[in-house]
Amino acid sequence: MKAPAFTLKDQDGRSHRLSEFVGRPVVLFFYPKDNTTGCTKEACAFQANLPAFKSGKAMVLGVSILDEASKAKFAAKYGLTFPLLADAEHTVADNYGVWQERSLYGRKFMGIARTTYLIEPGGEVARRWDKVKVDGHAKDVLAAVKAL
Repeated sequence: MKAPAFTLKDQDGRSHRLSEFVGRPVVLFFYPKDNTTGCTKEACAFQANLPAFKSGKAMVLGVSILDEASKAKFAAKYGLTFPLLADAEHTVADNYGVWQERSLYGRKFMGIARTTYLIEPGGEVARRWDKVKVDGHAKDVLAAVKAL
């Protein structure tokens, strides 16, 4: 499957389009919310492994629905240097099938399901991880990047 195209702004207000990364692998991880426990652990694990992703020429992009200002605070607080993309209208999350009904303490609501895509250099989806467990996930994704 071809990865759906998108253009989103990051924590610095810079636009990123999927097409600008053709020719290199893209790790696109969708996370529910900035500055929450699981999302912070996940983002920090990707940051800790960023040199290894870069040595594999992979681009790491995080996506959630909060705005650029929230992303800027999150990035500054935890030293995150890769783009955190603001999908405020959840259009990209919809296109990737990760905008789903969720449940917390018996309350149902729509939100982003923690999901990661690995997009190969030609723009095809190489792999999708659903219901991501944060511990060890970044290393699993890195192994998949190296196997491309």
